Amino acid sequence: MESLLLLDMLQKHRKEFHPVVKSDLPFERVDISKNNTSFSSSIYHNIEVFSDYINDIRKTKKDALLFGGYLEARSMYEVSDLFETSAKHRDLHLGIDIWGDAGTKIFAPLGGMVHSFAYNSANGDYGATIILQHQLETINFYTLYGHLSLKDIQTLRKGQFISRGENFAQFGETSENGNWPPHLHFQLIIDMGNFEGDYPGVCTLQEAKKFITNSPDPSILLNI
Repeated sequence: MESLLLLDMLQKHRKEFHPVVKSDLPFERVDISKNNTSFSSSIYHNIEVFSDYINDIRKTKKDALLFGGYLEARSMYEVSDLFETSAKHRDLHLGIDIWGDAGTKIFAPLGGMVHSFAYNSANGDYGATIILQHQLETINFYTLYGHLSLKDIQTLRKGQFISRGENFAQFGETSENGNWPPHLHFQLIIDMGNFEGDYPGVCTLQEAKKFITNSPDPSILLNI
């Protein structure tokens, strides 16, 4: 019920949101799920080959920024023990990724406060991460930005206000973003629980109902 109320409210205000990534380049959807047989383990187990794979797709699409991934089941998370649980492998993606150049600017879709931030440094993790807290029509919710530049969190403070349209972060380099090709992981969260500077961006199929309810499709905020 809370997710439906939030999505209805966001739909009502959709035209007011600033683009999270504002670019003169086109946006093109990309599929890196298990359904894409061309995206093999030989690609995602080698970061240089993975980066070349993303960049080659971009070149064929006029250097487009690539996006997609909400609820994609992805094999690529097998590259890190971070996604292992006692019984299952977490592989269902809960956000939307936007793939582009390191340094690509990220803007706040609407005003909010810094809830928390952290450097999640494990291989395959978010790297530098910022979570903003928003309130719209009395409804409280959060947006998570992962795989950022380390310098984006060096002078940040909890409770700091970020204005609508403010450039507050950028895509991080592979060396600081969890060892991925440069991109933004963008996620909508209703209840942060006890998490600070982090929240699961990938879940098991068995956990899907709980996490999808708390992290509905964030595309409504992206204006892509």
